[in-house]
Amino acid sequence: MGVSREFFEKQLLELLGPLQGVARRLTGNDADAEDLVADTVVRALRALDTLECEAALRSWMFRILNNTFISDCRRAGARPRTESLELESAESEEGHEFSLFEQMHQPFLLWFSNPEREFLDKLLREDLERALAALPEHHRVIVVMSDLEECSYAEIAEALCIPIGTVRSRLARARSALQKALWEQAGEYGLQRAAASGA
Repeated sequence: MGVSREFFEKQLLELLGPLQGVARRLTGNDADAEDLVADTVVRALRALDTLECEAALRSWMFRILNNTFISDCRRAGARPRTESLELESAESEEGHEFSLFEQMHQPFLLWFSNPEREFLDKLLREDLERALAALPEHHRVIVVMSDLEECSYAEIAEALCIPIGTVRSRLARARSALQKALWEQAGEYGLQRAAASGA
């Protein structure tokens, strides 16, 4: 027997915010995100009797959301964006991933504060949103689920039907690409010099 409708409805109230957050970052706007969440809930209700474990509801809902988004893109004749922010460019010539910490590392600063946090606080929220939106869909959804919705690697793997190792590697590459994009944006604002000088 599947999960009861009563349990589903009670848990759904807690899941609507996280689902909306992921949907907003996948679709890029509030109206499409609301439609995506609504379609997800309808599909989940129709398939509720197939979910046997109440503990799996959260990851199951994210899986339906992701699959619905992909299906909608295919139906519209479009493919989910897979290359906007070049992930390979997040790696240096030596083959290492870009690290904001390494760019800002000043040993004397580490005794007094967290320079990365202060640096990121100076960047506008819009810059973060833009950098996140520029990630390919399959990387963006993992960053959103992990860093914004605080899903575990296991939950993400189950929701997206991919191995945990793939979750880890995509997340590492996506974070590196985000750091590189933010570092470049900071250069346009002149914040790199301020961070390096400890200002």
